[in-house]
Amino acid sequence: MTMLVLVTYDVSVVTKAGQRRLRNIAKICLDYGMRVQNSVFECEVDPAQFTVFKNLLTETFDPKEDSLRFYFLGKKGRQKVEHIGAKPSPDPFRDAIIL
Repeated sequence: MTMLVLVTYDVSVVTKAGQRRLRNIAKICLDYGMRVQNSVFECEVDPAQFTVFKNLLTETFDPKEDSLRFYFLGKKGRQKVEHIGAKPSPDPFRDAIIL
């Protein structure tokens, strides 16, 4: 059973280490989902995948300087998402993607 999880993060980038954390967190998120805004990802994962994903993120970020937020939209989460404005992101489960 998959669920839709919205992941957001705020990473302090005033140091080189912070800039590196930002890149690494974005790469991890791209492995599990789709970027919908600069620091916002929609991730369709099952509970086991989410556990691994969350562990990777919490090992990468600095809790004294950065923050992570997870919004659980459930297995019918895509039906709860409404987009208005520029740059709608494709839904890989509904839209055809040609590579």
